[in-house]
Amino acid sequence: MFEKYDADNPANRLRLSQRFVWSHPAHTIALFFGAGAIYPAPGTWGTLAGALFFVLLSGVIPLWGWLALSAVMFIVGAIAADKVAVDIGVADHGSVVIDEVVAIWLVLAVLPHDWLWWLAGFIAFRFFDIIKLWPVSYFDAKFKNGWGVMLDDLFAAGYAWLLLSVLQTWGMPLLV
Repeated sequence: MFEKYDADNPANRLRLSQRFVWSHPAHTIALFFGAGAIYPAPGTWGTLAGALFFVLLSGVIPLWGWLALSAVMFIVGAIAADKVAVDIGVADHGSVVIDEVVAIWLVLAVLPHDWLWWLAGFIAFRFFDIIKLWPVSYFDAKFKNGWGVMLDDLFAAGYAWLLLSVLQTWGMPLLV
């Protein structure tokens, strides 16, 4: 389950720099303006960057706008992730975080407009993205291209949404 994050994985020895981020527009998109080049845990940093982007624009962009932006960035992200894979020779490098960004936008967009729900969405998404339940694990293992990179996080977002929808339906308040 955690092979992707294992220190023995050669991809984890390759650290992408800010210089790499800005060397090509596809790199900038795939590493979401450098969030993916922050170590350790670039996926968490990418999710956080995507969540902050969402919070900053949540009052301006309606639900349909987030859905449209996510659809466009899903396609652009797949292409950008492919470009990074070709350039560094690693099919699904952990620094490619555009998949986390698009997924967290989708999770947060359907939650109540409240920071506690957004925090719960962030935690739920990271949990499901890391543990990779089926079919997340299937797409992560079998599709070593930009589409697979993007698709596995879409399923993780779906699991997070499902969990939080159940909590909402049961009327569970989020308490700190």
